[in-house]
Amino acid sequence: MSSSRVGLRFFQNSRAAFREAFRRPGAQGRRFQTSDAAAAGQQSTFQRLWNSPIGVKTVHFWAPVMKWALVIAGISDFQRPAEKLSLTQNGALTATGAIWTRWCLIITPKNYLLAAVNFFLGCVGVVQVSRIVSYRRSVDGSTKEAVKDLEHEVVEEAKGVASAAREAVKKSS
Repeated sequence: MSSSRVGLRFFQNSRAAFREAFRRPGAQGRRFQTSDAAAAGQQSTFQRLWNSPIGVKTVHFWAPVMKWALVIAGISDFQRPAEKLSLTQNGALTATGAIWTRWCLIITPKNYLLAAVNFFLGCVGVVQVSRIVSYRRSVDGSTKEAVKDLEHEVVEEAKGVASAAREAVKKSS
């Protein structure tokens, strides 16, 4: 009976020693932050960027970097004729940019890099939507008719998506 108690104590102590051996000095439960302000002041700029909660080794850094591709694609569409632009796609970019810009400033940690890319995504969307609306207004002659055409287009696209979804459900069952 005493040998089992010794074994249990051995494993309890070894587990604590294992945790202590692989624990970073000064870490207190936060994965990428050091609790010691003096140590943070002595770190180089690269080390602070690396150890930041929104640093290079996190998705908080790489998601905005990759999202700049959407902004660049939207900017490249400035040269396309307005009649070839999709209102629903650019409306979605506008809404995404507005919603996520606000969200990035609410969450903790605040992600200003992601807020910036979403802000520019929304700006690109607003420019494109305004180009589409002004083009359709010039073709149709009035704003009310252009808005009716836009509504009709959106409704028809939604009906098409719904019918495609119904067909997919019928095929799967």
